[in-house]
Amino acid sequence: MPQIQPAVGDTAQVENTGIEGALFLPLRVIPANGGPVLHFLRQGSPLLPDFAKGFGEVYFSEAEPGAVKAWKRHRRQTQLFTVPGGRAKIVLYDGRANSPSAGKVLERFLGRPEHYGLLRIPCGVWYGFAALGQRTALICNCADIPHDPAESERLPPDDPAIPYAWRILQTGVRNSSRRLPREKT
Repeated sequence: MPQIQPAVGDTAQVENTGIEGALFLPLRVIPANGGPVLHFLRQGSPLLPDFAKGFGEVYFSEAEPGAVKAWKRHRRQTQLFTVPGGRAKIVLYDGRANSPSAGKVLERFLGRPEHYGLLRIPCGVWYGFAALGQRTALICNCADIPHDPAESERLPPDDPAIPYAWRILQTGVRNSSRRLPREKT
């Protein structure tokens, strides 16, 4: 059986990220013949959405090497991101005027082996992401409400309203100059 990162037990602690409402939970990677089993959500998880209010959707978004997918924020949708394939840099910016963490920027790396976990992105927080390295990153998102284009906003990756520069020298990523059709992530 291959050596996989030690599994994080069911008692994994939720980490505060420094942005109000944005949380990170390490997830289990269970070694198995033929390839590991990766946890995402389970009953009793501290980040499990309240499905009593209904279920949104689960979808996947790919980030190709060299492309930046930023910026977006949701007014009503809370997101849970994990990266089961590849590695990604996720950047959050708290542009909420009344938030205790207003104006803060967070860079978080997600993906295996060392950063497999679940990142909660609360309503009103801007986010963007990019693949790290030469492999496409697969981002899985469990949203608490179905996609509704009317409840989200977008800005270009280099918008001056967000104090963050996506740098090729630091991460191997560049801003995509292609205009793509509007998509969910």
